[in-house]
Amino acid sequence: MTSLFHLPLAVLAATTPAQAPLAASPAQGGWDLVWSDEFDGTALDPAKWKPELSCWGGGNAEQQCYTYRAENIRVEDGKLHLLAKKERFTGPDRPPEIASTPNPQTTQPYTSGKVRTRGLAAWRYGRVEFRAKVPRGQGTWPAVWMMPADDAYGGWPLSGEIDILEAANLGATCKDCTGDVGENRTSSALHFGDSPPRNTHIMQRVALPDDALPSDDFHVWTLEWAQGLMRFYLDGRMYWEVTPDKWFTTSEKARGNAVAPFDQPFYLMANLAIGGRMAEDNNDKGVATNVVPAGFEIDWVRVYQCKDDRATGLACMKRTEEN
Repeated sequence: MTSLFHLPLAVLAATTPAQAPLAASPAQGGWDLVWSDEFDGTALDPAKWKPELSCWGGGNAEQQCYTYRAENIRVEDGKLHLLAKKERFTGPDRPPEIASTPNPQTTQPYTSGKVRTRGLAAWRYGRVEFRAKVPRGQGTWPAVWMMPADDAYGGWPLSGEIDILEAANLGATCKDCTGDVGENRTSSALHFGDSPPRNTHIMQRVALPDDALPSDDFHVWTLEWAQGLMRFYLDGRMYWEVTPDKWFTTSEKARGNAVAPFDQPFYLMANLAIGGRMAEDNNDKGVATNVVPAGFEIDWVRVYQCKDDRATGLACMKRTEEN
């Protein structure tokens, strides 16, 4: 999910169905569970997540304020619910780490939820996996993504961004989609390069093998990430492999480092945006009047690291190839 600007794609790979090879199970692949949330309680675990309170629209012209309220963030029935509502709300413009002093107030026409592990947990390399049900409708934009815990190579996007899941406008008109259900693709992306406006990113869209709407049921998304290698899976089938020849950073601090900026700890986020450029500029355009209330449901989130190779994670990636 673009953290400051959503600019034209540098590379847009063709839409692909999720396809073989199958990912190994964590136990078979040598992945060791190091962090998880099954959302079995009745409230968000403050040792694992911090809600974000901000109204700036993420730099993408999104139309929501993220709040701490139970109306927007709820744990019940064994799931995390991020809930979007149509209501006028005024709150702080930006989250603390990028806020000016004083932080101005901003008003938006929608509210929603966003949670982060920032300051609580971050990982360099590993397997990030979650089971979720994404909402449908023109103007919805749920995402699960990662940002660097420390800007080791400089401000966004010199230190990178990893978007594991984005699902904009599901069910809306789509001339490029296969099947007859409309927009049925989710996507993953990496952001990197130079400072805005010279930033860039690569992206891969994926459809389910039967062209069904991902919003009809729960699905499992997985990122396997090692030194110089990322693999993205939907329901256990790989749809994208990325190597360092596809990314770069212009940071002087990365000179001679072929795998930068994706060699540092990243923290995890989940949110449900309403509007924004990726949603409003595509499909049926704008935000549909009946799109809210909308909910993004997350059943569980699990993070693994390679038991025998914490330093690079590559040993577990090789096992995945073999299984």
